[in-house]
Amino acid sequence: MTDKTPAQLADDAAEAIRAINHLTQNPREGWQYPGDVYSLVADLSRMAMMLPQALDQAQRLIVDLDEAGKLRSDKDQLADDVRETLLGLETARIAAEQLYAGLNRAHNGLGPVGYKG
Repeated sequence: MTDKTPAQLADDAAEAIRAINHLTQNPREGWQYPGDVYSLVADLSRMAMMLPQALDQAQRLIVDLDEAGKLRSDKDQLADDVRETLLGLETARIAAEQLYAGLNRAHNGLGPVGYKG
């Protein structure tokens, strides 16, 4: 599929969001109609829908490495650090599911909205 690492792809996604933030500051070609917002929200919704799986898989890797005894902590508190990591990933997964629900709701609401002009 790609020769990039998951971290490199996540960086690409973050840079894409930064570019979206810049391009949506003012009306311009491709950002002037309700349909433009509809398309943006649809794609952001699709992204949010996939985030929980990526977070679950990150969590699984940490659990597997921990169970195999292949982790260490620079603070000499590995159990606490792993627990905090897993709790953080679980919180993020729940937030991603809520983000998807909100974006999906907005997308559905935008369906019948059109430009009057």
